[in-house]
Amino acid sequence: MLDATTKRKIDSARQILVGKVPDPKAQVEQITTALVYKFMDDMDKEAEELGGKAKFFTGDLKDFAWNKLLDTRLSGVARMDLYVRAISAFAKAKQLPQLFRDIFKDAFLPYRDPETLSLFLKEINNFTYDHSEDLGNAFEYLLSVLGSQGDAGQFRTPRHIIDFIVAIVDPKKNETVLDPACGTAGFLISAYKHIRKHNSSNFKPEKESSQEKLPEGNTIAETVLAEKVYRGDLLTPSERKKLMNNFVGYDISPDMVKLSLVNMYLHGFQEPKIYEYDTLTSEKHWGEQFDVIMANPPFMSPKGGIRPHKRFSVQASRSEVLFVDYILEHLNLKGRAGIIVPEGIIFKTENAYKRLRQMLVEDGLFVVVSLPPGVFNPYSGVKTSILLFDNQLAKKSDEILFLKIENDGFDLGAQRRRIDKNDLPEALEILEAWKKCKKKESNLALWVKKEKIAESGDYNLTGERYREVEVRKNQKWTMVELGEVAEVSSGNSAPQDKRLFQNGKYPFCRTSDVGKVHISINFKEISDYLNDQGIQGLRLFKKGTILFPKSGASTFLNHRVMLAIDSYVSSHLATIYAKKEKVLPKFLFYLLKNVDARNLTNNQNYPSLKLSEIKKIKIPLPPLEVQKEIVEQIEVKQNAINHAKEIIKNLERERRYFGQELRKLEDVKMIGLGEVCEELFAGGDVPKGYSKTRNDEKKIPIYTNGIGDKSLYGFTDKARVNKEAVTISARGTIGHPEIRKEPFYPAIRLIVAIPKSEIIDVRFLKYILETIEIRRTGNTIPQLTVPMVKKEKFPLPSLKLQKQLVAEAEKEEEIIAANRRLIDIMEKKINKVLSTI
Repeated sequence: MLDATTKRKIDSARQILVGKVPDPKAQVEQITTALVYKFMDDMDKEAEELGGKAKFFTGDLKDFAWNKLLDTRLSGVARMDLYVRAISAFAKAKQLPQLFRDIFKDAFLPYRDPETLSLFLKEINNFTYDHSEDLGNAFEYLLSVLGSQGDAGQFRTPRHIIDFIVAIVDPKKNETVLDPACGTAGFLISAYKHIRKHNSSNFKPEKESSQEKLPEGNTIAETVLAEKVYRGDLLTPSERKKLMNNFVGYDISPDMVKLSLVNMYLHGFQEPKIYEYDTLTSEKHWGEQFDVIMANPPFMSPKGGIRPHKRFSVQASRSEVLFVDYILEHLNLKGRAGIIVPEGIIFKTENAYKRLRQMLVEDGLFVVVSLPPGVFNPYSGVKTSILLFDNQLAKKSDEILFLKIENDGFDLGAQRRRIDKNDLPEALEILEAWKKCKKKESNLALWVKKEKIAESGDYNLTGERYREVEVRKNQKWTMVELGEVAEVSSGNSAPQDKRLFQNGKYPFCRTSDVGKVHISINFKEISDYLNDQGIQGLRLFKKGTILFPKSGASTFLNHRVMLAIDSYVSSHLATIYAKKEKVLPKFLFYLLKNVDARNLTNNQNYPSLKLSEIKKIKIPLPPLEVQKEIVEQIEVKQNAINHAKEIIKNLERERRYFGQELRKLEDVKMIGLGEVCEELFAGGDVPKGYSKTRNDEKKIPIYTNGIGDKSLYGFTDKARVNKEAVTISARGTIGHPEIRKEPFYPAIRLIVAIPKSEIIDVRFLKYILETIEIRRTGNTIPQLTVPMVKKEKFPLPSLKLQKQLVAEAEKEEEIIAANRRLIDIMEKKINKVLSTI
């Protein structure tokens, strides 16, 4: 257990460095390098005191001994020069064990301040190697300061989560253990401590009740009484030696390998088997198998992509898919594993994910543990789960256990402060019982038949999905009128004095405001604000009030919003405030979002609803805890929708500035649209004898104004345009340029631009026409004419740059299209959840 003095010394060393080395990772590297330097000297002294010989600072390295480095007669500059030469020499010194050469490989001093270095080395001098167990804990604390995400989606795994997984997987003294993405070797160290604990005479399992209050700073898998240390005294010398050779770690990052080597060494591994190895692309260690594998693989694929070899069972490009596949491939026939995975593994519908989940269900998966979304704070809010494998246990049951952890002993904020609520001890008891094929009933647990999971073909591993089905299959919720569970009333008429709408404190919501957003659970997109003078007669509605249009155009009638702030509300809106002891506001909001208000009135042209009609809307009323589950399911999907909409909004905003950004480029001249076109003309009358349907004779499309398919007027047998062209709607819905590659016939209300291909790319012309504001006539119906369009000027870069800009724009279009598809999928899933109840 880390003592306060050691923690203070580490913090002090970091504080000395922070002015010159602000990056936490670089601080860890500098402290690691200096500590190992000091420990080498400590080990030499210990060997000499026991009658042996020094093995580090001998021969060419004799002048670099630690006591010479701290000689007070040295000037600051001389000390810095000696230190730099020493760490450089250690990397090349053949007299040093390979482990130490690896540790000092690429080590350097990133600053040139003799005073800072002298203060730093003085603090490092306070550490000694004679208590290596304490130093191991100190080093783990040092690693915990790494507060940034790695380049490939690496996040430091919280210690208590590592220990929880190790306690379940339960590695034994004679078993081989692998972490294929080991980072700083957290899983390997925890597994080693777990084995040593279970082979110690002072280990008393009966006194390690999971219900027992754990002391501050200790963890589930390690703690017993007071501060006893598990020495592993029941291990024989041969077992201990074998144990040291049973642990293997891979990592792609040389920095992580270096930190792992030090961590393992400080925990007693004289020759740790940690390798710099690309688990997903190299085949060097492919043939090896292990009894136990535990890992928290990278959650994302690098920007450059992955080029995996072909030996994986699932062909994929996502690192999280490949890592899980790798672990399955490298477990032996009786193997066990614990893997932390991002939520995509659990439910994504791409073929690679579905194929992987099918493999998991059919081959070894016996538990899925859902973790809260803030477990990785402050590094990431990503939602994760733990997949647990046991190739023997999985064959004994036709069910998979799903556990849902709401609290892990810490709050879910950035600071992750300790709290009293902790589901992990209870989860551990459920898991221990399940390993004996016994079910310990709990609200945390759900057992689902494998055939049920396979039923839909997507092998979804979201436990709540099956809980929802099981609960609702035999349950009919009571239907109640809205007026029974909510206060339903109207807003107020707007003040006539327009001067009151100035510098207001509270917004005034109108039907038109609600009509802007359609659906919003945190509504604050309001333009009018009322000041507090002269509005005593108006009622202020609380944050959380649902606004439900009761009059106006039928298109507005199904818009719903929930107030994000206290607000005044127009009399044309019904206000619905949930009675929270009966119904959750968000649950009520999502239900009302699906109510088609047009069915409540006979007047479809300009409907007007009465409050009495709104109060009579019938809704299902499950218990509050079920409402909460349903809201959680919906919000996961709604968050995905909101995120997708934000991406689309940002990309479309950038598209609007496409032309403006071009104007900033040097050496780009402004040119008129007429100058870049071979022809620029208006369409004519529809040709005689045209057909509304396509046949062998009449297969040339006729286009007129409109968007997409609506612009197709019919078919003819003669083409008027035989080159690539851009068409523009000239009347009504003006603009909307579209590229026409095949021969076509332009009809009325359409303008055709045939570009000069040697100076302008047809796709570039389309994007430009989308972004420029073409002037309109003052007619009631907007319209364009050829002379108006011909005069439009825009910046024209080189053809090469045009093609580059178009390629970028097309990638953005793909992203927009993908996000639109995601929105559609998620909205259908939300509707499915709501329709179920």
